Amino acid sequence: MPRKRKRHCQLTKPHPFTFSPFARSVARVANSYKVKSQIQNSKFHRKSSPNSSGDKLGYHSLADKSEPSESSDEEEFEGIVQADFAFFDPKPDDFHGVKVLLQTYLDDKQWDLSGFVDLILGQTTVGTIVKIEEDEDDTPYSVVTALNLRRYKDHICIKELKDFLLQVCKERDLLDNLKLVFGEQAQTVGLLVSQRVVNLPPQLLPPLYDALFDEVSWATEDEPTEELRKSFCFNHYLLVTRIYEHKNAGQKEAASNSSEEAIVYVKSEDEIFYQLSSWSFRFPLRTQQLASHELRNYRLMGLVMALEAEKVLTFRQQLHSLINES
Repeated sequence: MPRKRKRHCQLTKPHPFTFSPFARSVARVANSYKVKSQIQNSKFHRKSSPNSSGDKLGYHSLADKSEPSESSDEEEFEGIVQADFAFFDPKPDDFHGVKVLLQTYLDDKQWDLSGFVDLILGQTTVGTIVKIEEDEDDTPYSVVTALNLRRYKDHICIKELKDFLLQVCKERDLLDNLKLVFGEQAQTVGLLVSQRVVNLPPQLLPPLYDALFDEVSWATEDEPTEELRKSFCFNHYLLVTRIYEHKNAGQKEAASNSSEEAIVYVKSEDEIFYQLSSWSFRFPLRTQQLASHELRNYRLMGLVMALEAEKVLTFRQQLHSLINES
């Protein structure tokens, strides 16, 4: 039976979280939804998912559940919208919503995304879906999981993921590392998949990642077979994500007094992952989002990172500090 735990926390007013003032301002503008919201008197509790094999953690909060603006920039929505977020086990009914979240996971590549979503939803002991409680649409707002690359190596979607990454990696010294990840090391590598809507309250991030890594740890002891238990004994995690890179990134990285950052992270936790990663590489994306004025000098890039599992504790501590101190 899945383990359970109790946690409580007090939420504060949500806003985009990144490490620098410039990046924060860009993150605000980069959001595709325009809404002003507040979180008040919020508590963190355990929530049981319908048709789920176990309990999940839940958030009761006031947060933004905004709709895309259908009017001009001058007519953007302002107000307080109540939204009650909860954590659930993956289940088949989440298929279409999770597929939308991961639509551009491999840029514009035509690949077995449906099979990839099936793998995520079929692994119920490790993985979390964030939804709004009692929402009629039952829409997933975030998905996070870790998939063993050896366990799923024969699935078409993992083969296509491997081929895609090997193709976009142009750094020869890192290409060997990538081949090892999908080859000799695959048994101990977890593909960390994390995607969400841009305006999900950042206060959800620490408990969301805590749940993931705790579930991985529990699975090494609680899974019914030795093979399954070993499949969660990760030495490394592989991450595929996105960043905004300045068109003059090399010059920006050298000029510390510049008002513009060389990199703006779409997801704030990716900067921590990047700082802790053992190796990484970037690649240009064919799909580009409509840039705001603040992002006119930036381009959307793919970022692949490898993180040693022993760095997970440090990541969790730094993520908590980032959210609590900002």
